[in-house]
Amino acid sequence: MVNDSSTRIVAALGKWIGQAPPGARLPSTRALVAEYAASPVTVQKALRTLTAQGLIESKPGVGTFVRAIRTARPLDYGWQTAALRSPQNRLPSSSTPMRRAPNDAIALHAGYPDRELLPERLIRSALTRAARSDAALSPSPAAGLPELQSWFANELGRSTPVGVTPPTASDVIVLPGSQSGLSSVFRALVPVGQPLLLESPTYWGAILAAAQAGVRVVPVPSGPDGPDPDELARAFEETGARVFYAQPNYANPTGAQWSNQLSENILEVVRAHGAFLVEDDWAHDFGIDTDSSPVAAHDDAGHVIYLRSLTKSVSPSIRIAAVIARGPAGDRILADRGAASMYVSGLLQAAALDVVTQPGWQTHLRNLRHQLRARRDLLVTSLREHVPGAHLTTVPKGGLNLWVRLPDATNLPKLVADCEASGVLIAAGSEWFPAEPAGPFIRLNYSGTNPGAFPEGARVIGDKLAAPPPVRG
Repeated sequence: MVNDSSTRIVAALGKWIGQAPPGARLPSTRALVAEYAASPVTVQKALRTLTAQGLIESKPGVGTFVRAIRTARPLDYGWQTAALRSPQNRLPSSSTPMRRAPNDAIALHAGYPDRELLPERLIRSALTRAARSDAALSPSPAAGLPELQSWFANELGRSTPVGVTPPTASDVIVLPGSQSGLSSVFRALVPVGQPLLLESPTYWGAILAAAQAGVRVVPVPSGPDGPDPDELARAFEETGARVFYAQPNYANPTGAQWSNQLSENILEVVRAHGAFLVEDDWAHDFGIDTDSSPVAAHDDAGHVIYLRSLTKSVSPSIRIAAVIARGPAGDRILADRGAASMYVSGLLQAAALDVVTQPGWQTHLRNLRHQLRARRDLLVTSLREHVPGAHLTTVPKGGLNLWVRLPDATNLPKLVADCEASGVLIAAGSEWFPAEPAGPFIRLNYSGTNPGAFPEGARVIGDKLAAPPPVRG
């Protein structure tokens, strides 16, 4: 038990302060030293403790005073309701994949890979070198560091077949993450109130970006293999839309990867309608059984707006992505980016470029492929053993997620809540539908923490799913 001199002074002064009026002046330090027979250091320690407790306040050159107690009162922000009016689009405050999980939870809801799947050594070294470079002190060009622009252009260029002109560095705009890129692309290419075609289901962040841009979302059904080109053509014809957002490789949430034939067919539909395909290649580095095959590599007429992110594969703290867009569309996107953020942190750009150009980057990607395969297969096996009522629409050939269909009678909100109460976090699939859900789905991420807990997590899901509904009196 602590009972030193400063504690004794704090207790005595506390009683005095309790009876003193607000603003009363405390005795000087010299007087307190004499009264309590203590050293100036001990008295100052006691005064610091009382200050930290909010009981006193010091005014340099004047003295120390009893702090006035401010009575808590409810604050009225009602005037803002009239000033803001009704929102054009109600945006959710957060999404399930962005929730932080308690340390003891089995987190199958996550949106980002676990730390052990990141190239930590490369990241730390790259940040150290970037901090010592001129990039730490200088603004970068609006479109990005030229060297990083060239890297993005060259990567896509390596997939470009003979007869198609590869992109150049000037076609690349570096972004502070692909989410901000989606917002810019939608604002630049789709007028407010006009239609935007989205795969359904699709990335929840694209739905959010579309709502923020004030555009009218038109769902295009997409199954385990991707969308039907005839359905897409009909959507273009019926709505007059000029932009289609899709994820041809390892789609979030379904895991679907378009075949080469489907990519060619979709591109033909887009060209026939004089439209744009916004290709989100978020999972380019997460191939397991196949490699990402960008549709953009087969287009040099500016129909494909290509988004390539490094955020999830390098580090969530290095939010760097790029959009490759040719012609006036690129100019409009760059103008929107300039209005939104002027330029992207040169330090983060330099660090990202350092990571992806190190020899160890390719080694990391090869190891990552093996780790993701082991995690995916363990979760698939666990679900098949413990959740017999679940149906996997496909075992993805890459990406980070499993898309699981549940029995039609499933009470999805109750299942999610019951699992969370038992320490298992799952994501209800309804967040990935731009309109009404096509059924009860859950999205399970196999790149989160503690893969050894996958069997237990699946067992909990199976038990909660099989539990009889409560009897109502």
